[in-house]
Amino acid sequence: MWQEKDNKLTKTFEFKDFTEAFGFMTKVAIEAEKMNHHPNWSNVWNTVSFELTTHDAGNTVTEKDRKLAEIIDSLA
Repeated sequence: MWQEKDNKLTKTFEFKDFTEAFGFMTKVAIEAEKMNHHPNWSNVWNTVSFELTTHDAGNTVTEKDRKLAEIIDSLA
């Protein structure tokens, strides 16, 4: 479940291994590029963590972030 805290939507996903996590990141990257809305994220082995915020809206959570979160969930 996405958590909203400190003007960020955050969530961590865990996968079977690094290859599965990286494949997920690739799918997210393609969708984020289509939206021109790029996440702050990190990857350590099988874990991918996100912090979504809209930089051009003063680093607050906007509808863009909520839409990207929905897309990310659909790709997991």
